[in-house]
Amino acid sequence: MRKLMDRIDAEVLLGTFDYQAYFPNSRKVTQFAEQDERRAEALSRTPRFESFAEGWLDENEVRWRPSYCATTSGTVRKYLIPRFGEQYLDQIKRGEILEFRAELRKRRLKNGRTLSPDRVNHIISPLRMMLDEAALRYDFMSPMSGIKGLPVGRSDVEPFTLDEVQAILTTVRDDFRTYYTVRFFTGMRTGEIDGLQWRYVDFDRREVLVRQALVNGELGATKTDGSARDILMSGPVHEALAEQHKVTGHLDFVFCNAAGNPLCHRNVTKRVWYPILRHLGLRKRRPYNSRHTAATLWLASGENPEWVARQLGHTTTEMLFRRYSRFIPNLTRQDGSAFERLLDQSFSSNSEESNE
Repeated sequence: MRKLMDRIDAEVLLGTFDYQAYFPNSRKVTQFAEQDERRAEALSRTPRFESFAEGWLDENEVRWRPSYCATTSGTVRKYLIPRFGEQYLDQIKRGEILEFRAELRKRRLKNGRTLSPDRVNHIISPLRMMLDEAALRYDFMSPMSGIKGLPVGRSDVEPFTLDEVQAILTTVRDDFRTYYTVRFFTGMRTGEIDGLQWRYVDFDRREVLVRQALVNGELGATKTDGSARDILMSGPVHEALAEQHKVTGHLDFVFCNAAGNPLCHRNVTKRVWYPILRHLGLRKRRPYNSRHTAATLWLASGENPEWVARQLGHTTTEMLFRRYSRFIPNLTRQDGSAFERLLDQSFSSNSEESNE
């Protein structure tokens, strides 16, 4: 008994005494366990990951766009908190992060595929931001230091040719012809065109003012500050919007249902977009490729890349050259007139062939 007491005294002195190990049936086991947990929390130099993550999300909510906030919080709660939630921030090691990333890369989805390198990078990104911020606040070395993102293969854009565009516009349902005309010839993103309201359509100046976007059913700011822009209406776009104004001009949204509510892009994609591609025997491509189509048609017609970048909402031509370099034949035009002529010639020739 004396030896046992000496051992307990030594463990108490060293701070390693575990009450439950010696008295497992005691009523005070829970009480001492809670005290030990609070003591460990107080001795730690940093909070637990879950506690910090929730506070970090709240702090950044005021500066993030709603869509980014929803995506990031979803990633944190689905992937990061289950893996690191109980750990103290300064106890997360580089090896654990690399192991976690490897596990993500091998994780199987319901369709049998694994998470892509790009998706894994997007999951690791908020982890990097949180640990870097915690390292600054609590003065420790971030375990993310020196960890680079997984290499992501370059994907080629898949724009439609002008012949394919015309086939789609000729064949698509009448009530969606104006919608796809505007998409193909303005380069607007899905959220931008779905959130377009008549107050942002200037027929006098022939401009579409991109000032907001519809994401997850909510109107908000554009993807980036540079995305807010004024798009020049080409002839087909002006005609399409004038035609659409006869139908929805008395409502807020340019493209909407009978009740005046904006379109649900998932339903439109499933019920209109993919069926028309199948009907025409065209390769399945996302609706976003209408944006790539506008960019490549502008560039192929000889428009100045700086003008094209402004129409797309890019602050510089860097992304333009990186994505569409093979579609840039020259740098001679800069005002949209070459694209206008290309459309006029194409639509005129098709009209003449139809008359014949």
